[in-house]
Amino acid sequence: MDRFAKRKYIIGAIFVIIGFIYILQLFSIQVIDSSYKQYATKNVLRRVINYPARGLIYDRNGKLLVYNKAAYDLLVTPREVSAFDTVQLCSILKIEKEVLVDELKKAKKYSRYKPSVIVKQLSPEMYAMLQEKLYKYPGFFVQSRTLREYARPIAAHMLGYVGEVNQSQIAKDGYYSQGDYIGVTGIERTYEKELRGRKGMNFFLVDVHNRLKGAYNEGANDSAAILGNNLISTIDRDLQTYCELLMQNKRGAVVAIEPATGEILCFFSGPDYDANLLVGRERSKNYSILLNDSLKPLTNRAISAAYSPGSTFKTINALIALEEGTITDQTSVSCSGKASSPIRCTHNHESPIRLVGGIRESCNPYFWSTFKSIINKYKTSEEGYKKWREHVMSFGLGTRLGTEFYGESTGNIPESSYYNRFFGKGRWNALTIRSLAIGQGEIIETPLQMANLAAVIANRGYYIDPHLVKSISDPDNSIRELEFSRKNTSIHPEHFEKVIEGMLEVVERTNTRYTARVDSIDICGKTGTIQNSHGSDHSAFIAFAPMNNPKIAIAAFVENGVWGARYAAPIASLLIEKYLNDTIKGNNRIALEKKMIDANLLNPIQPK
Repeated sequence: MDRFAKRKYIIGAIFVIIGFIYILQLFSIQVIDSSYKQYATKNVLRRVINYPARGLIYDRNGKLLVYNKAAYDLLVTPREVSAFDTVQLCSILKIEKEVLVDELKKAKKYSRYKPSVIVKQLSPEMYAMLQEKLYKYPGFFVQSRTLREYARPIAAHMLGYVGEVNQSQIAKDGYYSQGDYIGVTGIERTYEKELRGRKGMNFFLVDVHNRLKGAYNEGANDSAAILGNNLISTIDRDLQTYCELLMQNKRGAVVAIEPATGEILCFFSGPDYDANLLVGRERSKNYSILLNDSLKPLTNRAISAAYSPGSTFKTINALIALEEGTITDQTSVSCSGKASSPIRCTHNHESPIRLVGGIRESCNPYFWSTFKSIINKYKTSEEGYKKWREHVMSFGLGTRLGTEFYGESTGNIPESSYYNRFFGKGRWNALTIRSLAIGQGEIIETPLQMANLAAVIANRGYYIDPHLVKSISDPDNSIRELEFSRKNTSIHPEHFEKVIEGMLEVVERTNTRYTARVDSIDICGKTGTIQNSHGSDHSAFIAFAPMNNPKIAIAAFVENGVWGARYAAPIASLLIEKYLNDTIKGNNRIALEKKMIDANLLNPIQPK
């Protein structure tokens, strides 16, 4: 009996203890912990992402290229929505009722408990109007964002643009969630992780009338956003603007590089577009227009166009022959002009002709003989070709030049296996592939590679990886300089001097002087006329200046420009003069400038 009584007291004590614990818990909820009281008075906890301002982008001289402007997204949490005046809300937002209904359905399908964006990128004026009425729309709230603003309508292909992330990008990087923005092209894409910053989070209490009641837990759970890093680009804003003026109404590309550093001074692909068109609520419509434009303004010709280099490539063949010892600067070749075979000459000049004259006159027979001497030096044509290709590749051709250029083409310097498949192993020789002697045939270069070739010659045998960003500045203003590697070609420096002498004579002694010569500057250049079966031939020109201690190397490619000296050479020389002298001087040069600005080559059939 005593044993059962004892058990009764133990069980009773357990119930008393449990009851006491419940009383303490209720006391804590109702008296001590205010957060439960907040919910009890019908407050709702709202989590709001604190988006950081994206990093700014400057030119090499500290001039602003890209900045941010305020914008707002309207979000909804479906489970909090009650009946509201759809007509009034649509009137404020300037959208059709069907669009609002459709977006609400998408939000419910995504989640009834998580917020979804209903209308993106509201202007500050629209936000102010909406904010006054927002209490009428339970479940709706506004979240601040920033949009990109481009200070000038220039350098769209270099800078790139920002767009909304897709599901594939969200899956690859846990940082992103639906509605976030990401760099899509240009350095906006390449330096996305530097520019984007880091998101923060704020927690707010909202009452039944959709009104903010203050920070939850006095902001103890909030985290601040961290601003994105700023980029200091290599571009010269004024030179870029001038380039785009000269290249208006033309299809092609221009790239200018500082030889000593590899910094890209000017980067243009035309026709281009205003990057501001791809910002804001009209972005989708504008993108569709640009995408379907027959002129292909979204195509970045500077890094992806497939161009034959034409006679600009003759400089490489001369350098390889000098390195291989198959010619000297005194080696002479006879030229029969248009009667020459197997490649006829397109110029009238003295004969025989040596290296400097060969470059100056762009003599096809001279460079056919030079190319043949390289291939025939070895036991088999294939062995000779492989050695020739090895030299060519050392100039940065046939490969991508850097990691900054999304969508960059490698160009094409075909392997010997290509000719083995096409002609049969052992059944081809220098004569079979003679078009390579004059930069035609299977050789493909991008304008970036052409400009880099000019930098290689300017440097007498090496280049620094071409790049568009020179340093990164964090929110504390500490600057991190970027480093880029030096690449040496397989050509010894002493072989470049005679080639450079020939390039100087191109500008000083041929008809090219009328469109490329500048009195105060020694410009070394090489024209190229590229055959085109679909219309007028293309115009190309590579150059650097001054001849000694060069400051700028440049490549200009103008589609349907007829020949090298007609459009590419004057445009490149005007850019050199502008960069080095900061102005265009002389009546002839000013008249040439006007001619280039006014020229419209987008219709290749029109008279030129």
